[in-house]
Amino acid sequence: MRKERLIVPVVVGLALVWGVAQYTASWLFERELMRTLRDLEARGELVVERTALERGWLSSSGRIVIAPLLGNDWQLALTYNARHGVLSTRLEGDIQPALGPARELLFGDALPSSAPRWHARYQTLGGSLEGSIGLAPFLIRQGERELDFQGGQVSFGGEYGDWWLRARLKPWRLTDGVASLEAGPTSLESRYAYTAGAYHFTQHDLLHLESLSWRQPDLELDGSELVYRSRMQLDDSELRLEGELDLGQLMVADQVLLTGRVEAQLSRLHAGALRRLFSRLRDEVLHGRHQTPRELLRKLDAEFKAVLQDSPRLDITEVDLDSPMLGVSAQGEGALILDPRHLDELSFPRLDEAAEQARWRRRLDGDFIWREVPTVVSLWLGLPLGTDDLVVDVIRGKVRVNGRPLPPLWR
Repeated sequence: MRKERLIVPVVVGLALVWGVAQYTASWLFERELMRTLRDLEARGELVVERTALERGWLSSSGRIVIAPLLGNDWQLALTYNARHGVLSTRLEGDIQPALGPARELLFGDALPSSAPRWHARYQTLGGSLEGSIGLAPFLIRQGERELDFQGGQVSFGGEYGDWWLRARLKPWRLTDGVASLEAGPTSLESRYAYTAGAYHFTQHDLLHLESLSWRQPDLELDGSELVYRSRMQLDDSELRLEGELDLGQLMVADQVLLTGRVEAQLSRLHAGALRRLFSRLRDEVLHGRHQTPRELLRKLDAEFKAVLQDSPRLDITEVDLDSPMLGVSAQGEGALILDPRHLDELSFPRLDEAAEQARWRRRLDGDFIWREVPTVVSLWLGLPLGTDDLVVDVIRGKVRVNGRPLPPLWR
């Protein structure tokens, strides 16, 4: 009898523990989802909205809409259904991109294919997420144009403050009459790490295109192993952008037209001013003030110029290009710097005017060296045939080549 009396309290206790654990799991999932979406929006260039939200202990669902802060060129809607467990939450849903102001659905309207489905699992204790998206093949025909996409797979995952994405796309082919472009397989690897509110962040991207082929009656161009790497970092002082392009080999008529690599970096974009600019911009856009881009530039002119107060610098850290087919090569490096003094004399809204463009050019100084310059380039620029290096100086926007004013390039 004594054991039987213990059964009811034990069962009630276990049920209570399960209920608390279940509630905690659903609450943790909701908290992490809200934090992640807030930090995604905190970067400044996106607007994130949740609709059709239904919360529960055992399951929840909703719709997340992501759109650019400026413009209405696209919108991405993600639906999700979450089944909460004590140790993990399973999620599934679909992804539906929309294009243009009319919000034309990419899958269903523009493409004869159903929206991609996504699946993921969220670990309650570790706070990590891992999932995948399958991209089905499709074929579009419009007159003489045809797009043949062979499908692909996207995987993603991570935890709060550190996310990654990997995409693998099979080859696709675009045909327009007698011309055609074929590319792939293609891979993309991206990693995004950030602090709360995206106050600091670092993003790495690697894009790899195994092959590229362009065909038309008078031209056949083949490329292989094209790779682009980029790194974006925002810290206490600046936003810095780094990029590297490796061309692999571009072939024409079985000859190497171009090979090599280029590296560049943009730095000294004032971090605090950039955060204030995005804050003001978000306030102007989200509070129903319908303004043209020129009106926004006029209103935020001071904020835009404040981003330049630390003298932004563009470094061409390495150029190493070679064209065996043309007998021309280029190796060198250089830098271009903006003079930030008296920024009040400049105007972003009037940048489409020739006089204003000239004022901005006068703020540019820098230099670039081209080592072992080819003879044909020396002839083109009117330099002595024995010229070894080409030194390009930019002084208050005016270009000099080896100490001489830049001659007209088109005669």
